[in-house]
Amino acid sequence: MKLRSIVSVFSMSLFLAGCQSMGPTEDDSTANVLGPETAPKVEVVTVEPPAPPPEDLWVRIRQQLQWHTLHNAQIGKARDQFLAQRNYLPVVAGRAEPYLYYIVEEVEKRGMPIEIALLPMVESSYNPFAVSSQRAAGLWQIMPATGRWLGLEQNWWYDGRRDLRDSTATALDYLEALHREFDDDWLLALAAYNSGKGRVRRAQTANRDKGLATDYWSLKLPSETRRYVPKLIALSALVAYPETFGVEIPPIANSPTFTVIKTGGQIEMARAASLADMDMTTLRAYNAGQLRWATSPEQPDELLVPNPLADRMVAGIATLTDADRVSWQHYKIQQGDSLIRIARKFDTEVGLLRQVNHINGSLIRAGKTMMIPIGSSWESSLAMAGSGEPQATGYRVRRGDSLYRIAGKFNVTINEIITWNSLKRDAYLQPGQKLTLWVTET
Repeated sequence: MKLRSIVSVFSMSLFLAGCQSMGPTEDDSTANVLGPETAPKVEVVTVEPPAPPPEDLWVRIRQQLQWHTLHNAQIGKARDQFLAQRNYLPVVAGRAEPYLYYIVEEVEKRGMPIEIALLPMVESSYNPFAVSSQRAAGLWQIMPATGRWLGLEQNWWYDGRRDLRDSTATALDYLEALHREFDDDWLLALAAYNSGKGRVRRAQTANRDKGLATDYWSLKLPSETRRYVPKLIALSALVAYPETFGVEIPPIANSPTFTVIKTGGQIEMARAASLADMDMTTLRAYNAGQLRWATSPEQPDELLVPNPLADRMVAGIATLTDADRVSWQHYKIQQGDSLIRIARKFDTEVGLLRQVNHINGSLIRAGKTMMIPIGSSWESSLAMAGSGEPQATGYRVRRGDSLYRIAGKFNVTINEIITWNSLKRDAYLQPGQKLTLWVTET
């Protein structure tokens, strides 16, 4: 019994001694603070400020290119064809300046390859007035039926295929839809944009039936479509490495080029140009969708104006009175009416009635409704508009012709002829050369 007590006392002593040698427990909220020798090291990370955006829009594009490293014989041939036209990129870059920043912004917002912003170079050489032999129009060369199917407004007053904002939104929407339809393959989407998705699908089916590949490079497509995608890829290489290929690409400011001005109602284009002290060629270039002497009454009351002239335009519009505005009255044609009688009744011109109501000749029908322009001085409108819709007219250069002579003959400007036909300013016209002129019937 005494031995058991001694063992118990000895065990208790060992336990107490062990407790005194243990560190702080998990429940001890007053545990010793770690000394300097065991404190964690704090690493200081320096965050670099973001790099400023490039001043040149081409540098911004160059930094995002993805396809410029692709190469094959077709791409090489397309690149050599561009290089054979040494003035091509300088001329097209100058023409792209009013539009390229806006298109780059829209492409980036959608997360699309930046090469898509170069597509209007292939389509139209960045000419919003370009019209193909198949009647495709605008920067993105949209066919009339395709434009209507995609919801683009096309009427006597306005053509959305030629409008920068409307055509860009529609073209990008369509390209995105084609990209999804062709299993996220951009080259197939571009081929379908050019030749139609049905044709690309048929080419894929034909290859699949033969056990062949169905990618873009393997398909039997129309010759234009076989050249189309290589052109875009070749352009991306030239933009990526201009020094390597010895091409000059004039810089474009990496900033917006235009301001959207609220006109407060329909306005004559000539009056709008005079308010901003700008020439009609420039106003038309920014608002190519407006087809007539006045803005469309069915579109938003807006005009795109170059930034340096925006404040002047706003101040000018603020001075307009109701009498300065274009306004309309609807008139129901009565039995016995004639264009002359109606023009006298409303103190206007027969030519203007024909123009705004799209009337050929003098035939009108009782019971139909006409639009009558009211409350404005129409002389400038008649002078600039002629008496009909501008039509694409072919002209073959004759011996002795000059740009000055042709411009005077068709009542257009030399700059317009150069723009419509992508001409070099210092090049001579050749007899037999074909030109496209947008002229109004007189």
